Amino acid sequence: MIEFFKAFLFGIVEGITEWLPISSTGHMILLNEFINLNVSEEFYSMFEVVIQLGAIMAVVILFWNQIFPFQIPKRKRRRRRQQHGLMQYVKMDIIILWCKILIACIPAAVIGLLFSEEFERLFYNYPCVALALIIFGIAFIIVEENHKGKPAKINSLEELSYKTVFLIGIFQLIAAIFPGTSRSGATIVGALILGVSRTVAAEFTFFLAIPVMFGASLLKIVQFGFHFTGNEIGILLIGMVTAFVSSMFIIRFLMGYIKKHDFKVFGYYRIVLGCIVLIYFAVTSFVR
Repeated sequence: MIEFFKAFLFGIVEGITEWLPISSTGHMILLNEFINLNVSEEFYSMFEVVIQLGAIMAVVILFWNQIFPFQIPKRKRRRRRQQHGLMQYVKMDIIILWCKILIACIPAAVIGLLFSEEFERLFYNYPCVALALIIFGIAFIIVEENHKGKPAKINSLEELSYKTVFLIGIFQLIAAIFPGTSRSGATIVGALILGVSRTVAAEFTFFLAIPVMFGASLLKIVQFGFHFTGNEIGILLIGMVTAFVSSMFIIRFLMGYIKKHDFKVFGYYRIVLGCIVLIYFAVTSFVR
Protein backbone atom coordinates (compact mmCIF):
# COMPACT_ATOMS: atom_id res chain seq x y z
CA MET A 1 0.00 0.00 0.00
CA ILE A 2 2.83 2.42 0.76
CA GLU A 3 4.06 2.19 -2.86
CA PHE A 4 0.58 3.10 -4.09
CA PHE A 5 0.61 6.18 -1.85
CA LYS A 6 4.02 7.14 -3.25
CA ALA A 7 2.62 6.75 -6.79
CA PHE A 8 -0.24 9.04 -5.75
CA LEU A 9 2.26 11.73 -4.70
CA PHE A 10 4.27 11.33 -7.89
CA GLY A 11 1.10 11.74 -9.93
CA ILE A 12 0.17 14.96 -8.14
CA VAL A 13 3.64 16.44 -8.66
CA GLU A 14 3.63 15.40 -12.34
CA GLY A 15 0.19 16.90 -12.95
CA ILE A 16 1.18 20.22 -11.39
CA THR A 17 4.71 20.65 -12.73
CA GLU A 18 4.08 19.37 -16.27
CA TRP A 19 2.04 22.43 -17.21
CA LEU A 20 3.60 25.13 -15.10
CA PRO A 21 6.90 26.20 -16.71
CA ILE A 22 8.95 25.01 -13.73
CA SER A 23 10.29 21.63 -14.94
CA SER A 24 8.60 18.39 -13.99
CA THR A 25 12.00 16.66 -14.28
CA GLY A 26 13.60 18.80 -11.58
CA HIS A 27 10.73 18.15 -9.21
CA MET A 28 10.68 14.43 -9.95
CA ILE A 29 14.40 14.16 -9.19
CA LEU A 30 13.92 15.85 -5.83
CA LEU A 31 10.79 13.87 -5.00
CA ASN A 32 12.52 10.61 -5.85
CA GLU A 33 15.30 11.52 -3.40
CA PHE A 34 12.85 11.82 -0.50
CA ILE A 35 10.12 9.37 -1.55
CA ASN A 36 11.87 6.60 -3.42
CA LEU A 37 9.60 4.15 -5.23
CA ASN A 38 10.53 0.57 -4.41
CA VAL A 39 10.61 -0.55 -8.05
CA SER A 40 13.25 -1.53 -10.58
CA GLU A 41 15.28 1.20 -12.28
CA GLU A 42 13.82 0.17 -15.65
CA PHE A 43 10.25 0.46 -14.40
CA TYR A 44 10.84 3.85 -12.78
CA SER A 45 12.40 5.20 -15.99
CA MET A 46 9.24 4.15 -17.82
CA PHE A 47 6.88 5.23 -15.01
CA GLU A 48 8.01 8.87 -14.85
CA VAL A 49 7.31 9.25 -18.58
CA VAL A 50 4.13 7.22 -18.97
CA ILE A 51 2.24 8.92 -16.11
CA GLN A 52 2.30 11.94 -18.42
CA LEU A 53 -0.52 10.22 -20.31
CA GLY A 54 -2.80 11.12 -17.42
CA ALA A 55 -1.73 14.76 -17.69
CA ILE A 56 -2.31 14.72 -21.45
CA MET A 57 -5.86 13.39 -21.09
CA ALA A 58 -6.68 16.51 -19.07
CA VAL A 59 -5.67 18.66 -22.05
CA VAL A 60 -7.72 16.50 -24.42
CA ILE A 61 -10.84 16.85 -22.26
CA LEU A 62 -10.49 20.55 -21.40
CA PHE A 63 -9.74 21.63 -24.97
CA TRP A 64 -11.78 19.02 -26.85
CA ASN A 65 -13.74 21.53 -28.92
CA GLN A 66 -10.51 23.25 -29.98
CA ILE A 67 -8.61 20.13 -31.02
CA PHE A 68 -11.22 17.63 -32.31
CA PRO A 69 -11.43 18.24 -36.09
CA PHE A 70 -14.73 16.50 -36.77
CA GLN A 71 -18.28 17.51 -35.92
CA ILE A 72 -21.12 15.07 -35.36
CA PRO A 73 -24.24 16.33 -37.16
CA LYS A 74 -27.65 16.44 -35.54
CA ARG A 75 -30.09 13.85 -36.85
CA LYS A 76 -32.33 16.40 -38.54
CA ARG A 77 -29.41 17.79 -40.53
CA ARG A 78 -27.64 14.52 -41.23
CA ARG A 79 -29.41 13.68 -44.49
CA ARG A 80 -28.98 17.22 -45.81
CA ARG A 81 -25.26 17.21 -44.95
CA GLN A 82 -24.71 13.81 -46.57
CA GLN A 83 -25.75 15.36 -49.86
CA HIS A 84 -22.85 17.84 -49.57
CA GLY A 85 -20.17 15.23 -48.78
CA LEU A 86 -18.04 14.30 -45.81
CA MET A 87 -16.11 17.60 -45.85
CA GLN A 88 -19.15 19.19 -44.21
CA TYR A 89 -18.19 17.31 -41.05
CA VAL A 90 -14.57 18.52 -41.01
CA LYS A 91 -13.41 21.67 -39.22
CA MET A 92 -10.66 22.86 -41.53
CA ASP A 93 -9.27 25.40 -39.07
CA ILE A 94 -8.56 22.57 -36.63
CA ILE A 95 -7.02 20.42 -39.38
CA ILE A 96 -4.68 23.33 -40.15
CA LEU A 97 -3.91 23.67 -36.42
CA TRP A 98 -2.91 20.00 -36.26
CA CYS A 99 -0.66 20.45 -39.30
CA LYS A 100 1.10 23.26 -37.41
CA ILE A 101 1.37 21.11 -34.28
CA LEU A 102 2.96 18.27 -36.24
CA ILE A 103 5.41 20.65 -37.93
CA ALA A 104 6.42 22.00 -34.50
CA CYS A 105 7.05 18.40 -33.37
CA ILE A 106 9.51 17.64 -36.18
CA PRO A 107 12.75 18.94 -34.57
CA ALA A 108 12.26 17.17 -31.24
CA ALA A 109 10.87 14.02 -32.87
CA VAL A 110 13.75 13.59 -35.30
CA ILE A 111 16.62 14.54 -32.99
CA GLY A 112 14.98 12.97 -29.93
CA LEU A 113 14.46 9.58 -31.55
CA LEU A 114 18.03 9.50 -32.83
CA PHE A 115 19.84 10.70 -29.72
CA SER A 116 17.43 10.42 -26.76
CA GLU A 117 19.48 7.78 -24.94
CA GLU A 118 22.68 9.75 -25.50
CA PHE A 119 21.10 12.97 -24.20
CA GLU A 120 19.79 11.12 -21.16
CA ARG A 121 23.22 9.65 -20.45
CA LEU A 122 25.00 12.99 -20.78
CA PHE A 123 22.57 15.45 -19.22
CA TYR A 124 20.21 13.56 -16.91
CA ASN A 125 22.06 14.50 -13.74
CA TYR A 126 21.44 17.03 -11.02
CA PRO A 127 24.04 19.67 -12.05
CA CYS A 128 22.62 19.89 -15.60
CA VAL A 129 19.02 19.91 -14.37
CA ALA A 130 19.79 22.62 -11.80
CA LEU A 131 21.62 24.79 -14.34
CA ALA A 132 18.75 24.41 -16.82
CA LEU A 133 16.30 25.48 -14.11
CA ILE A 134 18.33 28.57 -13.31
CA ILE A 135 19.19 29.60 -16.88
CA PHE A 136 15.61 29.34 -18.15
CA GLY A 137 14.37 31.04 -14.99
CA ILE A 138 16.59 34.01 -15.84
CA ALA A 139 15.36 33.81 -19.46
CA PHE A 140 11.74 34.10 -18.31
CA ILE A 141 12.52 37.25 -16.32
CA ILE A 142 14.53 38.86 -19.16
CA VAL A 143 11.92 38.05 -21.82
CA GLU A 144 9.07 39.40 -19.69
CA GLU A 145 11.02 42.57 -18.89
CA ASN A 146 11.73 43.14 -22.59
CA HIS A 147 8.08 42.58 -23.49
CA LYS A 148 6.66 44.80 -20.75
CA GLY A 149 4.13 47.18 -22.27
CA LYS A 150 4.58 45.83 -25.78
CA PRO A 151 1.51 44.41 -27.57
CA ALA A 152 1.82 40.83 -28.83
CA LYS A 153 2.10 40.35 -32.60
CA ILE A 154 0.21 37.05 -32.57
CA ASN A 155 -3.01 36.92 -30.57
CA SER A 156 -4.77 33.81 -31.85
CA LEU A 157 -3.89 30.28 -32.87
CA GLU A 158 -4.99 31.06 -36.44
CA GLU A 159 -2.31 33.77 -36.69
CA LEU A 160 0.51 31.31 -36.00
CA SER A 161 2.49 30.83 -39.21
CA TYR A 162 4.23 27.60 -40.18
CA LYS A 163 7.58 29.33 -39.75
CA THR A 164 6.65 30.47 -36.24
CA VAL A 165 5.51 27.02 -35.09
CA PHE A 166 8.65 25.41 -36.50
CA LEU A 167 10.78 27.87 -34.52
CA ILE A 168 8.73 27.07 -31.41
CA GLY A 169 9.56 23.43 -32.14
CA ILE A 170 13.26 24.33 -32.07
CA PHE A 171 12.80 25.64 -28.54
CA GLN A 172 11.03 22.40 -27.63
CA LEU A 173 14.10 20.56 -28.92
CA ILE A 174 16.18 22.38 -26.30
CA ALA A 175 13.95 20.86 -23.62
CA ALA A 176 14.37 17.42 -25.20
CA ILE A 177 18.15 17.77 -24.99
CA PHE A 178 18.49 19.32 -21.54
CA PRO A 179 16.33 17.86 -18.73
CA GLY A 180 15.23 20.56 -16.32
CA THR A 181 14.64 23.08 -19.08
CA SER A 182 10.91 22.26 -18.96
CA ARG A 183 9.14 21.47 -22.22
CA SER A 184 6.37 23.95 -21.47
CA GLY A 185 8.91 26.50 -20.22
CA ALA A 186 11.05 26.26 -23.36
CA THR A 187 8.14 26.51 -25.79
CA ILE A 188 6.51 29.38 -23.89
CA VAL A 189 9.78 31.35 -23.74
CA GLY A 190 10.31 30.70 -27.44
CA ALA A 191 6.78 31.75 -28.32
CA LEU A 192 7.06 34.96 -26.27
CA ILE A 193 10.34 35.86 -28.01
CA LEU A 194 8.60 35.35 -31.36
CA GLY A 195 5.84 37.78 -30.37
CA VAL A 196 3.10 35.32 -29.40
CA SER A 197 0.71 36.36 -26.63
CA ARG A 198 0.90 34.52 -23.29
CA THR A 199 -2.51 32.89 -23.72
CA VAL A 200 -1.79 31.62 -27.24
CA ALA A 201 1.71 30.50 -26.17
CA ALA A 202 0.25 28.47 -23.30
CA GLU A 203 -2.53 26.92 -25.40
CA PHE A 204 -0.19 25.94 -28.23
CA THR A 205 2.20 24.45 -25.67
CA PHE A 206 -0.64 22.32 -24.27
CA PHE A 207 -1.62 21.10 -27.74
CA LEU A 208 1.98 20.46 -28.73
CA ALA A 209 2.34 18.17 -25.73
CA ILE A 210 -0.32 15.74 -27.01
CA PRO A 211 1.67 14.02 -29.81
CA VAL A 212 4.97 14.53 -27.97
CA MET A 213 3.88 12.82 -24.76
CA PHE A 214 1.88 10.09 -26.50
CA GLY A 215 4.92 9.32 -28.64
CA ALA A 216 7.37 9.40 -25.73
CA SER A 217 5.10 7.21 -23.59
CA LEU A 218 4.59 4.66 -26.35
CA LEU A 219 8.35 4.50 -26.95
CA LYS A 220 9.05 3.94 -23.24
CA ILE A 221 6.42 1.20 -22.96
CA VAL A 222 7.83 -0.59 -26.01
CA GLN A 223 11.37 -0.32 -24.62
CA PHE A 224 10.24 -1.63 -21.23
CA GLY A 225 8.11 -4.41 -22.71
CA PHE A 226 4.69 -5.53 -21.57
CA HIS A 227 5.77 -7.81 -18.72
CA PHE A 228 4.17 -5.80 -15.91
CA THR A 229 3.53 -7.28 -12.49
CA GLY A 230 0.20 -6.60 -10.79
CA ASN A 231 1.88 -4.22 -8.38
CA GLU A 232 3.51 -2.28 -11.23
CA ILE A 233 0.19 -1.94 -13.06
CA GLY A 234 -1.40 -0.57 -9.89
CA ILE A 235 1.43 1.95 -9.36
CA LEU A 236 1.26 3.09 -12.98
CA LEU A 237 -2.54 3.51 -12.99
CA ILE A 238 -2.57 5.45 -9.72
CA GLY A 239 0.15 7.75 -11.00
CA MET A 240 -1.73 8.38 -14.25
CA VAL A 241 -5.09 9.02 -12.58
CA THR A 242 -3.69 11.45 -10.01
CA ALA A 243 -1.68 13.21 -12.75
CA PHE A 244 -4.93 13.58 -14.70
CA VAL A 245 -6.92 15.03 -11.79
CA SER A 246 -4.23 17.46 -10.67
CA SER A 247 -3.69 18.55 -14.31
CA MET A 248 -7.37 19.42 -14.65
CA PHE A 249 -7.05 21.88 -11.78
CA ILE A 250 -3.63 23.33 -12.66
CA ILE A 251 -4.44 23.97 -16.34
CA ARG A 252 -7.56 25.93 -15.38
CA PHE A 253 -5.50 27.86 -12.83
CA LEU A 254 -2.74 28.69 -15.31
CA MET A 255 -5.10 29.89 -18.05
CA GLY A 256 -6.79 32.20 -15.55
CA TYR A 257 -3.50 33.37 -14.04
CA ILE A 258 -1.79 34.45 -17.27
CA LYS A 259 -4.70 36.67 -18.26
CA LYS A 260 -3.69 39.08 -15.49
CA HIS A 261 -0.06 38.19 -14.68
CA ASP A 262 3.22 37.53 -16.46
CA PHE A 263 5.57 34.54 -16.13
CA LYS A 264 8.25 36.22 -14.01
CA VAL A 265 7.13 34.52 -10.80
CA PHE A 266 7.89 31.16 -12.42
CA GLY A 267 11.32 32.47 -13.39
CA TYR A 268 12.13 33.39 -9.78
CA TYR A 269 10.79 30.02 -8.60
CA ARG A 270 13.00 28.16 -11.09
CA ILE A 271 16.10 30.03 -9.92
CA VAL A 272 15.39 29.24 -6.27
CA LEU A 273 14.63 25.58 -7.05
CA GLY A 274 17.79 25.25 -9.14
CA CYS A 275 19.88 26.61 -6.27
CA ILE A 276 18.18 24.22 -3.84
CA VAL A 277 18.94 21.27 -6.12
CA LEU A 278 22.60 22.28 -6.42
CA ILE A 279 23.02 22.85 -2.67
CA TYR A 280 21.14 19.69 -1.65
CA PHE A 281 23.09 17.32 -3.88
CA ALA A 282 26.40 19.05 -3.17
CA VAL A 283 25.85 18.61 0.57
CA THR A 284 24.66 14.99 0.28
CA SER A 285 27.63 14.15 -1.96
CA PHE A 286 30.01 15.71 0.57
CA VAL A 287 28.40 13.84 3.49
CA ARG A 288 28.60 10.53 1.67
